Amino acid sequence: MGVRGKSRVAFLALVLAVFVATWYFGFERPILADIPQGMDLRGGVYVVLEGVATPEEPVTLEHMRKAVEIIRFRVDELGVGDTTVQLKGEDRIIVGLPGLGDPDKALGVIGRTALLEFLDDESLGLREAGEPYTAIVTGAHLVEAQAAIEAGRNVVLLSLNPEGTQRFADATARLIGRPIHIVLDGEVVQSPIVQDHIPGGNAEISGYGTLEEANEVAIVLNSGALPVELKVIETRSVSATLGQDSVERSGRAAALGVALVAAYMLLYYRGAGLVANVMLMAFVLLLLGLLAAVNAALTLPGIAGIILSVGMAVDAQVIIFERIREELRLGKKLRSAIDAGFNRALPAILDGNVTTLIAAAVLFYLGADRVRGFAVTLSLGIMTSMFTAVVLTRQALGLLVRADLLRATKFFFGV
Repeated sequence: MGVRGKSRVAFLALVLAVFVATWYFGFERPILADIPQGMDLRGGVYVVLEGVATPEEPVTLEHMRKAVEIIRFRVDELGVGDTTVQLKGEDRIIVGLPGLGDPDKALGVIGRTALLEFLDDESLGLREAGEPYTAIVTGAHLVEAQAAIEAGRNVVLLSLNPEGTQRFADATARLIGRPIHIVLDGEVVQSPIVQDHIPGGNAEISGYGTLEEANEVAIVLNSGALPVELKVIETRSVSATLGQDSVERSGRAAALGVALVAAYMLLYYRGAGLVANVMLMAFVLLLLGLLAAVNAALTLPGIAGIILSVGMAVDAQVIIFERIREELRLGKKLRSAIDAGFNRALPAILDGNVTTLIAAAVLFYLGADRVRGFAVTLSLGIMTSMFTAVVLTRQALGLLVRADLLRATKFFFGV
């Protein structure tokens, strides 16, 4: 098989691959199902927390900022996409958790102080009497907490740092036959009897009904104790009804827009427009794949970013094809016109896309969470559109030239 035959096979294989991938990821295994939706599309839980000052611990801006980071770590560990954790004023924190329908579950993770202490009988008595006491081990000595199933029990396994290991070993050697009280947020959750000296720096907390419950405790312990007490001043569940309606209307708008653009490209650029439409399908697949890969949550502003990036992808194709048409009108051969057209179009495409990327970076750095979602989808769309226009489209047209399928330039470029 000569170069012409190989090029024809390669071009047909490229087109077939795009159509098969579109069918598979569009209908057989929808890739949209792998992209998490934001609160504006699927509802969730909205919580407002307020710092509570005590005589020992006043509410400061530094404490609230640290609390924001701790809460952000906790909600990230929950595996919820597109979470919102932001400081409002100097003493309030706003938390948005899309997809969660149980406010109590959210509060059990984000608002828990997570103060862990191991106490002997004497220290527990002093604590209950409101007098100063010394804990055997605290959360400051914790290296890692992990939920697990041990001998059919749901437990939280604790690993201690060297100092905590030594303190725990000394205590277990001293308290054989006596209890060690495990206290979490002021509540005695377990009082196991010490059976033997434990020098390894490992302990466990048991008594949880489900592994999920144990995992929630492990999450709050790993994040560390909140530096200030937080009070819930507002909790509400956000309905997803409006979000579903918005998704359907946005989907119809996107489908109509893509159909009109595809029709225009076919009518104006003819055969080259068909190639552009195939590359547009590849662009959408690549963009959605990237969004799924980086676990970017889909929000209404994000959908707007996708639609805008589709327009920019088509714009890049238009610039390229117009440059090729200009070269053909100058009398150049088809291969030379395509090479010259791409070379002339590249600076304009780069200038336009780089300036838009700079604007998206500013939006991401200075904007709120919803604006950041728009900036992320727009940035990924711009980079994907440059790849499909500059690399994939050029390769497709090159294959057509080598396959000797572009003899009638009037059919393919209208010139």
